[in-house]
Amino acid sequence: MGLVNTYLRRTAMIAAAVSMAAGLAACGSAGQAGDNADKAAEGKGKEKLTIGLLLPENQNARYEKFDKPLIEAKVEELCDTCTVTYANAQQDAATQQQQVDSMITKKVDVLILDAVDSKSIASSVKKADQAGIPVVAYDRLAEGPISAYTSFDNEQVGKVQGEALLEKLGDKAGKGKIVMMNGSPTDPNAAMFKKGAHSVLDGKVKIGKEYDTEKWKPENANENMKGAISSLGKKEIVGVYSANDGMASGIITALKAAGFDELPPVTGQDAELAGVQRIVSGEQFMSVYKAYGPEADAAAEMAVALARGEKLDAIAKDSVDSPTTEGVPSVLIAPVALTVDNIEDTVVKDGLYTVDEICTAKYAKACEKAGLM
Repeated sequence: MGLVNTYLRRTAMIAAAVSMAAGLAACGSAGQAGDNADKAAEGKGKEKLTIGLLLPENQNARYEKFDKPLIEAKVEELCDTCTVTYANAQQDAATQQQQVDSMITKKVDVLILDAVDSKSIASSVKKADQAGIPVVAYDRLAEGPISAYTSFDNEQVGKVQGEALLEKLGDKAGKGKIVMMNGSPTDPNAAMFKKGAHSVLDGKVKIGKEYDTEKWKPENANENMKGAISSLGKKEIVGVYSANDGMASGIITALKAAGFDELPPVTGQDAELAGVQRIVSGEQFMSVYKAYGPEADAAAEMAVALARGEKLDAIAKDSVDSPTTEGVPSVLIAPVALTVDNIEDTVVKDGLYTVDEICTAKYAKACEKAGLM
């Protein structure tokens, strides 16, 4: 938990405005709990509250290593009488629906939900709403009557990836084709990343092949990349847009197996440790660093406020429309392009990883060249 605590401290400045607002709201509710008989009768106030936390999978390292402990730590900071009840869907939409039902049976006061499938979860969100349980959509915009949403500016993520790829390609952008490896079609974020990337790439570079990669799986991206190489030929491929780091690993494996003299630039997202190491070694060009602390803080702050029956005006300054709900109070956080040039100023400075974690023996020489050692 030491790394998480360090990360929370170091990301506190990024989330200062959000945290200050929520802190004032929390203090206000604590002071008013004894005076507000209606809230007390509803179980909202300084009483024991239960927050359900449902995350989608553990294939991506971020959820168990960062999101879960960061949310739990912020909830404890805001409300020492609150407890967090947690479940992971293991990338199974039906399992997550059952987990929502379980949370409703347990009568949680609020639910933080990162949906496996944004559409299929809508009926479960409706059940929670009918049971009087507000739902905070976390990281992915779930359908149904959600009460709040926090994520990164996902179209901007795609733009950041596309702009970085074009800058790296330079003159090569007009001399070959790129392969686009988008995320899972069941994830609404993937569609937004894709839209943002296309807004930058279209008309600037030829897209030779494009895939929507089922369940974000690296092995699926690997197979797709093999197909693209076979169809287009090695000489035609000048770059690869990969929506995240996990898929980038499968793509790079396929590129290596195909015997490229020089690997084309490959994008990514999530700043996974393995992805950062590939960036250091030169195998992967870039990733998108998303400071999980502010996102987790916002989810916890909105969840605690909703559990206490408070409004979100002081916390959620944005508003987002889902396919089923308009004007959802939201907190959107800006992404950052991560390359070998700013590793120390981002993931290391914020305490996401230490230099020792990144610069293992395998990457020592590359780290020295990058100025990390």
